[in-house]
Amino acid sequence: MLEAGLWGLGAASALVVGALIGLAGGVPRRTVALAMAFGAGALISALAFDLTEEAFAHGGTLPVAGGLAAGALVFFAGDQLLHRRGAARRGRRMHKAAEGNGPAIVLGALLDGIPESVVLGSTLLAGAGVGVPFLAAVFISNVPEALSAASDLRREGHQPTWIIGLWVGVALVSGLAAALGYALLGGMGAGAVPLIQAFAAGAILTMLADTMIPEAFSEGGDLTGLATVFGFAAAFLLSTVS
Repeated sequence: MLEAGLWGLGAASALVVGALIGLAGGVPRRTVALAMAFGAGALISALAFDLTEEAFAHGGTLPVAGGLAAGALVFFAGDQLLHRRGAARRGRRMHKAAEGNGPAIVLGALLDGIPESVVLGSTLLAGAGVGVPFLAAVFISNVPEALSAASDLRREGHQPTWIIGLWVGVALVSGLAAALGYALLGGMGAGAVPLIQAFAAGAILTMLADTMIPEAFSEGGDLTGLATVFGFAAAFLLSTVS
């Protein structure tokens, strides 16, 4: 449980790194967007080969189909609830920095980070250790996420110490989610791992299609597709040597 929490905290620490870079300034919006596209491609690769393929190999068709559908529906429902409570859609946030959207951005990042952290913890259930490609993909995607949000929060008048403290809090919650995910799901036994992997894959893939990729395209333009493919290829190559 402690190891799972530390892995989750390690991946989420990229949020603090991204926030520090964002507060330093000088990073063009398009560069942030293309980095986000690269991270999205890396996550797609990790979901396909580290989660869905592994889930199918050990669980078969039914757990994969059920897990993907359940994960997608749960994320969709949570995302809709968040929007109805006043959070702007993250895909539009780069154009809404002046509308007090910063706290909603952080809440959205937390909503995305929980399933990522849970699956990091669940990868330890099978006894094979943490999935390095998935860990790397989460870390890469978190940096531009927090970079953009920290810049927006600074424009809204928040102090740098407050912003960093906020992202440290998000990272700590993500680490806690990984630890609790391992503890709660561990009681289900190793046979539940394929369902858990497919559930996380469905949730995160829904997030990518609904928020992260549209946001990247809004500022990255025509290069977004290339950056996404490069991220996919990098994560896939990492999975072949890990």
